[in-house]
Amino acid sequence: MVLVGPMGAGKSTVARVLARHWGVAARDTDEDIAAAEGRTISDIFVDSGEEHFRALEAAAVAEALAHHDGVLALGGGAVLDPNTRAALQGHPVVFLRVGLAEAVKRVGLGTTRPLLLGNVRARIKALLDERTAIYESVARVSVDTDGRTPEDVAAEIIEALGSGHPGAPA
Repeated sequence: MVLVGPMGAGKSTVARVLARHWGVAARDTDEDIAAAEGRTISDIFVDSGEEHFRALEAAAVAEALAHHDGVLALGGGAVLDPNTRAALQGHPVVFLRVGLAEAVKRVGLGTTRPLLLGNVRARIKALLDERTAIYESVARVSVDTDGRTPEDVAAEIIEALGSGHPGAPA
C-alpha cells in the first residue's frame, strides 16, 4: 500500500500507524534516499541539485515498489515522474490531502525542506496547486487529514480499502 501527498500531509506517520495495524513494515522513500546517500534530503538538493535528487527518488521508489510488501510513504514530489506514476498502477494508492493552513502549521518554517526556501506559505500553495491533480490521478482513495489524528486517518483508509491487509484488492 502506498501513501502519496504533499509535505505536511502526515504520510510517514500514517504509514507507521497502518503498518502496526496490519503487522507489516513501514517504509519511507525519503528516508531510504537519505540513508543511501549518507546525507539529508536538504543537503542532496543543495549540493547536487533537484534533478539529481529526483533521479535518486525515482530509483528508490521503483526499488521499494518492487520489493517492499508493507506500507510505503513516497516523498511529496515522487509522483511528478511519469515512470513512477506508471509503476504505481496496480498498487493500492491513497492520497493524503492537507489544506494550505494545516500544511504550513505542520511544516513550520521549512528549514529542512529545500523546496520551501523563501516564502513558505506561497511555496506550499504553489506545490499544492501544481501537484493535487497528479496525486488524485494515481490514487484509489483520497483522505482529508486536516484537524485529524494519524489514527483517525488510518482508520478511514482501512475502512475505505475494505481489506484486512495492504495488498488486498478493494
